[in-house]
Amino acid sequence: MYDRLIAVTNRALCQRDYLEQMGRVCAAQPRAVLLREKDLSPADYLALARQVQEVCQRADVPLILHGHPEAAQALGIRCLHLPLPRLRALPNPGDWEQLGTSCHSLAQVEEALSLGVTYLFLGNIYETGCKPGLPGKGLELLRAVCDRSTVPVWAIGGVTRDRLPELLACGAAGGCMMSGFMRL
Repeated sequence: MYDRLIAVTNRALCQRDYLEQMGRVCAAQPRAVLLREKDLSPADYLALARQVQEVCQRADVPLILHGHPEAAQALGIRCLHLPLPRLRALPNPGDWEQLGTSCHSLAQVEEALSLGVTYLFLGNIYETGCKPGLPGKGLELLRAVCDRSTVPVWAIGGVTRDRLPELLACGAAGGCMMSGFMRL
């Protein structure tokens, strides 16, 4: 069932060596790994991405870089995830094999689609420790977005393996899970 989940990274959640943890994550064969380490400088992100790329390649798991198109280009990675404001300014969105963004409303989904995304994340679907105090947007919004989207929709925010069947029943391609993967 991990093949319907994208592993979203967060070094702060790891309880062992990060690259060892990434090996465990990739051994579970998720649909992809999204390297989301937002606190790193561009140089440090590139160095980490190079190491994680090796781990992912050994396990034949796709790697998506988050927020760093220059690092993706330097490493020959054609899968990129950007926040919506950065996506708006991206030159040549069609140059990417996979291009995604995170959305929080139907209006944002429509804008993302007009900007040429090939997939999108929608969240936070459930309440999550990553966004304390922010209520989940719920399955009704997920269902509405999945009904209208022309690209795969991945639910994010509070996603667990146990919740995956209800996400799929709404039409989602799957879910994005952070804590569950970072603590495997």
